[in-house]
Amino acid sequence: MTEVAQAPERPDERELRRIGHWIGGRLVLGESDQTGPVYNPALGVQTGKVDFASVEDVDRAVNAARNAFSAWRAVSLSQRQELMFGIQRLVRDRREEIAKILTDEHGKVFSDALGEVQRGLEVVEFACGIPTLLKGGFSEQVSTGIDVYSIRQPLGVVAGITPFNFPAMVPMWMWAPAIACGNTFVLKPSEKDPSASLFVGQLLKEAGLPDGVFNVVQGDKVAVDAILAHPDVAAVSFVGSTPIARYIYEQGTAAGKRVQALGGAKNHMIVLPDADIDMAADAAVSAAYGSAGERCMAISAVVAVGDAGDRLVEAIQDRLPKVKVGPGTDPKSEMGPLITREHRDKVASYIDHGSEQGAKVVADGRETTPDGDGFFLGVSLLDDVTPEMDAYKDEIFGPVLVVTRADTYDEAVRLVNENPYGNGVALYTRDGGVARQFQFDVEVGMVGINVPIPVPVAYYSFGGWKSSLFGDSHIYGPEGINFYTRGKVVTSRWPDPATSKVDLGFPQTR
Repeated sequence: MTEVAQAPERPDERELRRIGHWIGGRLVLGESDQTGPVYNPALGVQTGKVDFASVEDVDRAVNAARNAFSAWRAVSLSQRQELMFGIQRLVRDRREEIAKILTDEHGKVFSDALGEVQRGLEVVEFACGIPTLLKGGFSEQVSTGIDVYSIRQPLGVVAGITPFNFPAMVPMWMWAPAIACGNTFVLKPSEKDPSASLFVGQLLKEAGLPDGVFNVVQGDKVAVDAILAHPDVAAVSFVGSTPIARYIYEQGTAAGKRVQALGGAKNHMIVLPDADIDMAADAAVSAAYGSAGERCMAISAVVAVGDAGDRLVEAIQDRLPKVKVGPGTDPKSEMGPLITREHRDKVASYIDHGSEQGAKVVADGRETTPDGDGFFLGVSLLDDVTPEMDAYKDEIFGPVLVVTRADTYDEAVRLVNENPYGNGVALYTRDGGVARQFQFDVEVGMVGINVPIPVPVAYYSFGGWKSSLFGDSHIYGPEGINFYTRGKVVTSRWPDPATSKVDLGFPQTR
């Protein structure tokens, strides 16, 4: 049986925290009467209520960003770089405070929360190189006395709409390059865990970022639609589910905005017969159940090829009792709760649906949850899952791993390529030739070879293919810099006025 930690006692009833917005460099309360509950998922109790922004609240935030833009874009690259280094140091020094907020509101274990902050910081560190990242090109004497050079300039006010599962990291993937490029930023974080963004806003102010350059509006669809419709928002970045990503992309582009919208995933891990089964099992357990499976790069479907299947399922099953499920505040916990009770119940329903549709329930996480009212679900494993089953087709977004069998490498690759998602994929093998062929064959944006969660480092870019991405640009890295800037080409000539004359012919470069 999976080891289970004891849940902490419920807190005494007290007044709920009110969570507002960050606009123009200060905390402000919303003007709307609409609010949403914020929970401690490990306890199953409401700890706060967050203001939902009205259209007027969003307009205030966008106006603050617009008013700050002219001065901010004029700040020199060396000054911006110095400020980004200061932000990096301050966020790094306060990372434990940020991680605690994540554990309290999201539920992830503290070590996982620290890891989230660190991966976000890597993008901040990348953005510290902004003077180099914005270097243009120069061509001398393209025609007699004429030079041509290219530059990249900021867009203006840009916005980010981010998910509940990484409330610190994903915003950093957006605001760090956006601000470094000279834009001003409006963030709409998830209403389920809103506090980390407000804390970061205060840190950015402490680091010296001018008021209005970074703003936060909390809320639901009203806030999202107000951002998408606002004429002063030039671009929108989004990470979340595929249906919402499609909506963001369609509405944003219809309003004339530049949009990058990253959607959902159904990430496969193919295990070939020659793979080290123990290594593959370790990877499957780590990648499926880390952060309770609430990450778009989680491995949710293992494809066991040939005779690897029985050996792999047995090895995974042997590891499950050692996964310790409990509150994120317990240093012994390895996996925390899910974000809400409703989401926990939805994820758990796939266990019953899988059984009804013919899958074998190897481990039922409902049998291994801590006592109390927390939103826990233990590690779950379904075997003999086929592509027509709901557990295979849907992005479950929880600690339910499914195993599908394939007879050949070609069949396994076909399963991946026929899937509507194309976010991440992993291959476990000892054959370098097969691995090389796999990265050529597979139709997925991020590929791991003996790496279960192939999240690119900050100086590459993150993003999938097919229904996992809407728009042409991946997030952060070089593509992120291009997304938050636009190119301009300057043709320059400094002639002797005495040589000037009227010439109606087509300009020549000879």
